[in-house]
Amino acid sequence: MNPVGIHFGYWTQQWNSEPMQFIDKAGHSGFDVLEVNAPKVTRMSETERNALKSAAENAGLALTYSIGMTADMDLVSEDAGIRKKGIGFLQEVARAMNQMGGTVMAGINYSSWPRKLMPGEDKERLTDRAVEGVREAIKAAEDHNVLFCIEVVNRFEHFVMNTAAEGIAFAERVGSPNCKILLDTFHMNIEEESLRGSILEAGTWLGHFHIGEPNRRPPGRGRMPWAEIFGALHEINYQGAIVMEPFLVPGGEVGRDISVYRRLPGSDNLDEEATRSAAFVRSELSKVSH
Repeated sequence: MNPVGIHFGYWTQQWNSEPMQFIDKAGHSGFDVLEVNAPKVTRMSETERNALKSAAENAGLALTYSIGMTADMDLVSEDAGIRKKGIGFLQEVARAMNQMGGTVMAGINYSSWPRKLMPGEDKERLTDRAVEGVREAIKAAEDHNVLFCIEVVNRFEHFVMNTAAEGIAFAERVGSPNCKILLDTFHMNIEEESLRGSILEAGTWLGHFHIGEPNRRPPGRGRMPWAEIFGALHEINYQGAIVMEPFLVPGGEVGRDISVYRRLPGSDNLDEEATRSAAFVRSELSKVSH
């Protein structure tokens, strides 16, 4: 059965929150994986990273790494200096992850996020810049056994890639064995004609997988066809982590960037909701495997 994980942002309103506090929460809620903030870990001291690594190991948790680049490191920027800074930072992330023994760095690692096309900008030209930047940055990932899992997101959060097909085309252009794609059921629900079809199309390009309901609640609290989704993952023999990324509480950077403007059901019992959802996902995966 696939390892089941949860994104740290479920429990906080600040992207820069200390990750150590989420180790016990994820472990006690029954998860196998905690997804942490890659920039935060990169900016830690070596001592702090070793402490986090040890705490995760003691809790029986693997770590995956999530990233959303900021505007001052945007790989599609008109400013070559900003692009260079972004490439350099992604290389730093790969080195820091290597120290942690981490392999999956997933998210908007090809531009800033959230990001819309500005007046006069051309999608094709900016996508070319993103490909060029990732090609350069991924050299460090190859050296440090890190997968760049480029995230396919909905049109309201970014423009470079909104479908699995666009994600595959981007990864093909990068041309590295360390470039895979990340699909997320929340975004897929908005953009894909077929959830199963997009997963089958992704096939071996799929390096990481996020799950959540259309209403941003944890799996099992919405209307996603989980049998279809997990069945498709089984069909392509996806062996990676399945990480849920629910967001229930408004406010702060997280609420702003994710567009959570009201307290969703379950927000007063986050640990209880997480525990229930971890059990739900394992139950649904078990049905498919049998």
